[in-house]
This record gives sequence, C-alpha cells and structure tokens, in this order.
Amino acid sequence: MKSTLTNKYKLGFFPTPMHKLENLSKKHSDYNIYIKRDDQTGLASGGNKTRKLEYLIKEAIDTNCNVVFTAGAQQSNHCRQTAAACALAGIECHIIVKGNEPEHYQGNLLLSHLLGAKIHFTNNYNKEIDYNSYIEKLEKGKKAIVVPIGGSNITGTLGYVEAMKELKLQLEEQKVKIDYLFFASSSGGTHAGIMLGMQLYNLDFELIPIKIDKDTNEKGELAEVVLNLVNEGANLLNLDRNYSLSDIPLNRNYNEADYGVLTKNEVLAVNELALTEGILLDPVYTGRAFYGMLDCLKNKKLTQKSNILFWHTGGLPALFEYAKGFK
Repeated sequence: MKSTLTNKYKLGFFPTPMHKLENLSKKHSDYNIYIKRDDQTGLASGGNKTRKLEYLIKEAIDTNCNVVFTAGAQQSNHCRQTAAACALAGIECHIIVKGNEPEHYQGNLLLSHLLGAKIHFTNNYNKEIDYNSYIEKLEKGKKAIVVPIGGSNITGTLGYVEAMKELKLQLEEQKVKIDYLFFASSSGGTHAGIMLGMQLYNLDFELIPIKIDKDTNEKGELAEVVLNLVNEGANLLNLDRNYSLSDIPLNRNYNEADYGVLTKNEVLAVNELALTEGILLDPVYTGRAFYGMLDCLKNKKLTQKSNILFWHTGGLPALFEYAKGFK
C-alpha cells in the first residue's frame, strides 16, 4: 500500500495552507470557518488536479508513454493543469475540447495553449469522445495514454487519499477538530479520494460534497461513479470495507443550473469571499460549492459552534471567461 501511495511524479508544492477565515467567521459568529487552499498547489496557477496528476503522470512514465490525451470543457481546470504537468515532465499533451473553437482564447483555454497543449475541438458538445481516432494519427514511435475527464480514475483518486494524510497533520498541528467538510463534486475522483483517505487515516467529520452538474440521465449518476471508485480504492489499499450507495454523501440542493452556468448564487459567493478574505473562487466549481456552504450557515443547517472546513479546489483562470457576469 505504501508503495502505491508514494509512486508519484512531483508536480506541486505541498502541504497547501489550511487557515481560519477570520473575517467570515466573525460575520457568521455561530461557526468557526476554515479553508484548505488547494488553489495554491503551484502548477500553472494551482488547483486540485495537481494532486491527481502526480499519480497520472507517473503512470504515463512507468508505462513508457510519451503522449497524454485528455478532454474537457473549454474552461477545464483539469486540461490546463494536465498541459502544465506534461510540459514539466516533457510529455506531449493533446486536449480534446468539446464544442467549437472560439475566435479568441480566454481563461483556462488560453493557458492550455500557452503551456504547449495541442488542442482539438469536437465541434459538438454532446458527442462522445473517440480517443482512438486521435491516437491513430500519431507519428510512429509515439505511445499514448488517456487520462479521463477530471483525472477521475483510481490512479488519480490516490491524490486525494494522500491529501487526507496532509490534512490530518495540519489539524493536529493547529489543534483543530473539524465537524464538517464542504467541497465541489463533479467527476468523482476528489470525492472518492477524500472518503478513502478518511478511512485510511482515521478522520471523523461529516462530508458535504456539493454536486456541481445538473442531474441528467446522459451524464450518469455521480454517486455511482464515486461508489465504484471507493470500492476499487478500498480493494487496492487493502481497506476492510465494502461501500454501498447509501454510504456516498452528495448534496444536490445547489445544482439546478447546469454545469458551467453562472447564476446569482455563484456571483454572490465569489464576491463574498473576495471582499471578506481577499481570496478568489472560480465561477463553476468552488463558487457553487461555497454558496452551498454559505446557505447552510445563513439558514443554521449546521450545528452551532461547529468547525467547518471548505476545500478550495482552485479554478481562478475561468473568472476571465465569465467576466461579464460579474459586472
């Protein structure tokens, strides 16, 4: 198990800070609010995917792959960090972007381009991606590995198993006991890694993962994706537990708007943290998840005097693409 968790390629700066949000805690005086700053992982402006990519890039190297393919939306934080990871590791990066190519690149898309990724546009947002059709066009001597959307397979999930060890040490050093942990949940890998890490490192608090994507049959059920990952991970890490669907926490109260749709809720959350603490959220993931936490605080949905941690998973570059929504 130890070798599984240590077999990674260094990409980020860890540990990322964990600190109290003093001004926000004064504003919501019934609670103590903390933040875990994975927006500060250091890889091309940071974000949670850096932890996953340390394992995913190592897998590419271990299997003698010199090309990485991945995919996502135009403002994908995962694609931007994958491009940066490949640049650092000297691996050719191909990104398949859903939809039509814009006249001007902005936000994460611009950064992926600057980081050297070869960007392919599908011209159809809903079309299923056929990676083989791209891989077969590679020059002779190139071997490709596919990193799934969000880096959310069992390899990527290990990044957040180890993140929980980091968190445990910080909580002990700061003598803080957390009662609730809020974070954005979309592709499932971060979510599953946190659950596995809690069991592996004996952490005890309530998880409140905020579902980012709208519930649709086309996208599948996120809870089932997380379930499959945690059971696969439990087997890999020799954990004595078999999870069921009822074990997967998932808050669906804030995903009425679909993925990437900016609403007044995200605008409120981004403004709130920026103006009280000088910290920037993103408009897609952390903005929606942070609003969910604020709503729980405002409406006293959590036990009073409890300690609450918000896990900031990054995404700042996307703010520039959504600039009109903040005027």
